[in-house]
Amino acid sequence: MMNTSRTPRLSVLLLATLFSSLVACGIREPDADDGPPSNHLAASTPLVGGASDTDAGPTPDDPDASTPLDGGATSCGDGLKQTEEACDDGNTTAGDGCSATCALEPGWSCPSAGRPCLAALCGDQLIAGDEECEDGNVLSGDGCSNECRLESGYKCDTIGEPCVRTVCGDQVAEGAEQCDDGNNDMGDGCSPLCVREPRCSNGMCQAVCGDGMMIPGDTTEECDDGNTRANDGCSPDCKFEEGFLCQSTEQSPPDKVEIPIVYRDFRGYNLPASGGLPRGHIDFENANGSERGIVASLLGYDGKPMYAKTNVSSSTTHGKAAFDQWYRDVSNINMTLVQTLSLMRQPNGSYRFEDTSFFPLDNAGWVAWGQEPLRNGNDGVAHNFSFTSETRYWFEYKGNEVLEFFGDDDVWVFINGRLALDLGGVHGPESGSINLSQKAAALGLERGRIYEVAVFQAERHTTGSSYQLTLNNFTTKRTQCLRLCGNGVIDLGEQCDDGNNTSNDGCSATCLLEVR
Repeated sequence: MMNTSRTPRLSVLLLATLFSSLVACGIREPDADDGPPSNHLAASTPLVGGASDTDAGPTPDDPDASTPLDGGATSCGDGLKQTEEACDDGNTTAGDGCSATCALEPGWSCPSAGRPCLAALCGDQLIAGDEECEDGNVLSGDGCSNECRLESGYKCDTIGEPCVRTVCGDQVAEGAEQCDDGNNDMGDGCSPLCVREPRCSNGMCQAVCGDGMMIPGDTTEECDDGNTRANDGCSPDCKFEEGFLCQSTEQSPPDKVEIPIVYRDFRGYNLPASGGLPRGHIDFENANGSERGIVASLLGYDGKPMYAKTNVSSSTTHGKAAFDQWYRDVSNINMTLVQTLSLMRQPNGSYRFEDTSFFPLDNAGWVAWGQEPLRNGNDGVAHNFSFTSETRYWFEYKGNEVLEFFGDDDVWVFINGRLALDLGGVHGPESGSINLSQKAAALGLERGRIYEVAVFQAERHTTGSSYQLTLNNFTTKRTQCLRLCGNGVIDLGEQCDDGNNTSNDGCSATCLLEVR
């Protein structure tokens, strides 16, 4: 998809994470028949002056008939900077850096006539241009970046004051949060990291601006860079912003992909009731043994595994009510922690998370609260063994995807809401592999449609824990936009543009002024 219109650019660099076909979002070229800029004086408009002895126009007996008229009218807003004007950005709108009378507004710089004005300086405690925050410094990592853009996990409500952490889950979407539905559920449209999720059912997806996915055949989104922020190349309503080179891609990030993972910590059954807490969960630190068929072949209406051993003997579980607590938040029964799982790129192009000593909650959950002891593992180190995990990932089915898992204890993989891999029970490390092309019919997969892979795991007993998840060819279509530095025009987000992408010549390769 190519956008070749030429209008002023609105933003700075955004780096997304996953990419393959180029889309250019350019800068508008004037039409050949637009004509020269108007000076806003129509031929029939009376000239300023009006007194009887003032030249109001030539007359047959006027000795000054051949002398140009003294118009006396200003031309602020025509995009041509006159001597008496401090700036002229092509409009008479105040608050955009150049006032209605073409005076420069505080905190702004207007280096090019007829172009949008820019923020004069990040860190000057004045929000201008494409700045989203001003905490009074130019340090990144404190919530407001060195380009005065909000950083993930922060809000910066007061100019000149330090930014503060946002609280995902408080039902208030603020700062860099895209959403906040107040829960830790995945697959409900808003992730536990307060990021928008795709809305898909049986391969049919609704385009959701900001979820980071380009739905095949959808025409409502021109781009989707995984956020709903302006001035980064892809607008809050997922339309191209001018002045960027945008890539629409179908490959995973070059180094790693991070997906949210939800952990729920449980107390083992060998712990008695104490401190207002009931006895530990009956399914943890209790029975041993590999067991298939614990869960049904379809996810429930809420996207959670359904217990399948009702009225059937089970060697490691103890009924539906107990199992239903594994992947749901239950007060006094479990504690929920949200983290990310980093899958690293492998030499064969697949992405893998691998940990042969998988204990993410050793110093968290009930252990941190003093309500559960660490237990010795087979590595000679004390660990927290009683927890579950849940992670999800969306992909466009192309027929060459392969998922592999190696670990313990219980592991269930659902694709398109259907059980694709069952490694249930309390056991040592076991492995399983799914070649989606071989199970396409059973899983209801059609090429070119978007589906979800959901992985549910449980660590239920000492003395070891391992987790290895490999995704091969699980790709989605996203957008990356880069500002067009080097086109010789100073656009929004640039301090300079000398027509090249070379540093050490006064204007850097990213169009920032260099100190010489």
